[in-house]
Amino acid sequence: MRSRTPDRLCAEAVELARQAAAEAVGAEAVGAHLGAQADAERVVTHTFECLDAAYRGWHWAVTVARAPRAKNVTLDEVVLLPGDDAVLAPQWVPWSERLRPGDMGPGDLLPTDADDLRLEPGWTGEDEPAPNSIVALADADDLEITDPTIQPAPARARIGAIAEELGLGRPRVLSRLGLHLAADRWEQSHGPQTPMAQAAPASCNSCGFLIPIGGSLGQAFGVCGNEFGPADGQIVSFAYGCGGHSEAAVIPAPPAPSELILDELVIEPLQLHPDRSGGSVEPDAPAEELGHA
Repeated sequence: MRSRTPDRLCAEAVELARQAAAEAVGAEAVGAHLGAQADAERVVTHTFECLDAAYRGWHWAVTVARAPRAKNVTLDEVVLLPGDDAVLAPQWVPWSERLRPGDMGPGDLLPTDADDLRLEPGWTGEDEPAPNSIVALADADDLEITDPTIQPAPARARIGAIAEELGLGRPRVLSRLGLHLAADRWEQSHGPQTPMAQAAPASCNSCGFLIPIGGSLGQAFGVCGNEFGPADGQIVSFAYGCGGHSEAAVIPAPPAPSELILDELVIEPLQLHPDRSGGSVEPDAPAEELGHA
């Protein structure tokens, strides 16, 4: 085995290594010599303290080498390497794993992988007439329709047109996994285990503000339509609840006002006299009651 003892000439080339580091990053960033380590035969790496405040615990590594039977030491590279106490950046995480709800803004595009497990192919049938129609039978037998009373199916009667009206013309739709993931998210944000639901007087399944939704998720979720509720416009679980339940605290109807009683039998005329401003004021003494009708 080759010796791992540093080559003498390469190990003594401290000033050469320091000068190379100073030329690369500036003399003010290169500190004391920390040591030398043999990387291979006649290949030695010198380390110097890094004085840059932004790289605490890092060190400059300058590698030098010497050719066989040569006395001249040459420079290989100058790099900055972290030490045991170095401040390192956090591990890089792909953008798809760093993305969080609410991160998208106007104009942003969010690509979806072709093999996204949350999606599955939608309706993939062709725009053909029904299999038992006369048009389909004629196409299958390569026959021409000579009967003038038989006309090709109009566009509205074709399968593709009907599927598009039913919302089946999308290339991909939510898979079963995608539905379960959506349900789990909605359960966490507006489900029975939230503090709001725990303190609610009743659940959403009996609330008049709950708006039903279609599909399989409509059996357990709906949309809150209470503008004063904490989940207005949000998908909520039937087991969710809040203090804005329609039947939680019904405001009692105000009492009916009493019937207006108008006394038409008493006449109390008031004598007025003009004041200094040109208007009229009431007399100091109350008007005399003249009589009854």
